[in-house]
Amino acid sequence: MNKYEEAMKKLDEDFGGKDNLISISTISLSQNDDGSCRPDARLVDAHYENGAFYTVTYATSNKMLQIAKNPNVALCFVVDKLTVDGIAENLGWVCDEKNLDLMSRIRPVFAKWYDEANNDEDQSTCLLRVTLTKGLWFDAHTGEGTRVDFMNKTAEKV
Repeated sequence: MNKYEEAMKKLDEDFGGKDNLISISTISLSQNDDGSCRPDARLVDAHYENGAFYTVTYATSNKMLQIAKNPNVALCFVVDKLTVDGIAENLGWVCDEKNLDLMSRIRPVFAKWYDEANNDEDQSTCLLRVTLTKGLWFDAHTGEGTRVDFMNKTAEKV
């Protein structure tokens, strides 16, 4: 197994099949006083599978409005010492026929709170996918890390 395959296996073991509380950062639609872009971070619950994280959100939320303007996002998992960049995409209404298979895997993962937090009858309740592009596992205590390029399917120790 090469380093990239090891990294993908670790992602699946650490994040697959469970509810993951992660930080997602987007670029705000409002600018700093000097006109520069500013980041906007928040926590979301996310499900991981096959190189992407998924979350259920609302189409008119600030997060989704920001993603519509700039789909480049960053994710951070403090406990697992992982930071990743990705491309975010609104997959549409959670009950859309194209999302039924995926939602059949996501709902059980979020079962404890899903119905309290979401209204599937509202067509603005949408599925957000973040396809990973690059990332870094880094343990500051040991100084060891692995840089992963998901697009080129490579990984290296740093």
